[in-house]
Amino acid sequence: MSIDKATVAHIARLARIALPEDAREAVAGELNNILAWVEQLAEVDTDGVEPMTSVVEVALPLRADEVTDGARVEEILANAPRREDGYFVVPKVVE
Repeated sequence: MSIDKATVAHIARLARIALPEDAREAVAGELNNILAWVEQLAEVDTDGVEPMTSVVEVALPLRADEVTDGARVEEILANAPRREDGYFVVPKVVE
């Protein structure tokens, strides 16, 4: 696929980018180089290659999924402008 100046102008308009007329040729060349590189990647044989999330094999640390109250009720409620019976008091929003 080849990108010309008209396509660059169209892309710039869609992206809401002000691109001067004299810069369109250079941008078209850069985009064509990028597309050529992407086409090169398509030629790489990836059969048998497992997907990976990192270049380093690392096991993520896991913790037990336990529900707790945080044991910090008083510290948390200390930030509240109003509280009652261990809960935040907020203005009524539904009439």
